[in-house]
Amino acid sequence: MGDDGPPAELDAAVGAVALVDHHVHPALAAELSLGELEELITESDRPAPPGVMRFDSQLGVAIRRWCAPVLGLAASVPAQAYTDRRRELGAAEVTRRLLRAAGAAHLLIDTGYLRAGMLGLAAMAEASAADVAEVVRLESVAEQAIVAGDGSAAGFADRFRAVLWERTSSARAVKSIAAYRFGLDLDPRPPAAAEVAGAAGGWRRQIDAASQAAPGGTGGAGSADPAPSTSPAPPTSPTSPGGSVRVTDPVLLRFLLWAGVDRGLPVQIHTGFGDPDLDLRRADPLLLRGFCELTQERAVPLMLLHCYPYHRQAGYLAHAYPHVYLDVGLAINHVGARAAAVVGESLELAPFGKVLFSSDAFGPPELHYLGALLWRRATAEVLGGWVDSGDWALADAIRVAGMIGAQNARRVYRLP
Repeated sequence: MGDDGPPAELDAAVGAVALVDHHVHPALAAELSLGELEELITESDRPAPPGVMRFDSQLGVAIRRWCAPVLGLAASVPAQAYTDRRRELGAAEVTRRLLRAAGAAHLLIDTGYLRAGMLGLAAMAEASAADVAEVVRLESVAEQAIVAGDGSAAGFADRFRAVLWERTSSARAVKSIAAYRFGLDLDPRPPAAAEVAGAAGGWRRQIDAASQAAPGGTGGAGSADPAPSTSPAPPTSPTSPGGSVRVTDPVLLRFLLWAGVDRGLPVQIHTGFGDPDLDLRRADPLLLRGFCELTQERAVPLMLLHCYPYHRQAGYLAHAYPHVYLDVGLAINHVGARAAAVVGESLELAPFGKVLFSSDAFGPPELHYLGALLWRRATAEVLGGWVDSGDWALADAIRVAGMIGAQNARRVYRLP
């Protein structure tokens, strides 16, 4: 690639793609101090040691470089000046500017984990000027179903299916976070009904025992993960008494995955990088190979989310199995100036019709904007390099960028 960067026509075409962000979370429209913003731009859940700033990272540098001009500042202003400008503009204006600057036409929003101040679906649509649809988290539905009705273990499977079908009446996908709750090294086979009932009974007993042990416990089940994003509420902490509602049993997690396949919507599965609540060693998408084998005839799309640093392994699965797709969302923001390396590696084995764009932005709207901007820059750089070297035609580069940025998602999720 020449000194002038990607071919101008390719750069313009990538910049003009009306993106479909196929996996994203709500934006947090709240006033934030420098310290609060720093804690939201890391996947670590531990405090930074003395002398270490979260802004001194690829993501922090990218925020100062690329988000500052959207807020009317010079590029790469100091972090404190950036935060002061955020407060001057107000959270609503900052959110509106950054979401709209991302240039997304459609957002598929995971509503399974929320915190106070996050926008609901309608507010996300207004702030971003994009169409929105919901992605329903399987574990959240299970945590509602276990405490619903009579709470019997024998009726759990039927209650779950009923709640899932109701909750997904207008959703575009379901999602599993089995990687967080156990790991992806699950038995890939669907569990028998007796196994599910037995595991549900053990789970219910744990919930009741935790509730009785909690201060002021009344024998109830506590509170489950938040309900739909139309009325956000803070999530239950995993360490709180109500946190015992979290489903972690591998039999139940297998049941949820297979119920998701039965529902027939695309099944999004978290793989790879995440916060320390996840054991990264057990989040390798290759651990899902047996599940891919067993679900292939069902032809329900399996959407491997994030994948980094296992994105090459995910590319193999997408290469081998017709119903497997992948993205490298989440990593793009965190690797910042190195985004082109990750994007390039994700396009080595995977068919281009099986790769999708996502930001996986959660919280500060800076992440929604950067997820789009850094993907556009990285894609133009990678594809432009192949055009400049003579390996690719310019028309192919423009076409593939449009596929990954929007068309693949519109096809898989049957978006209008």
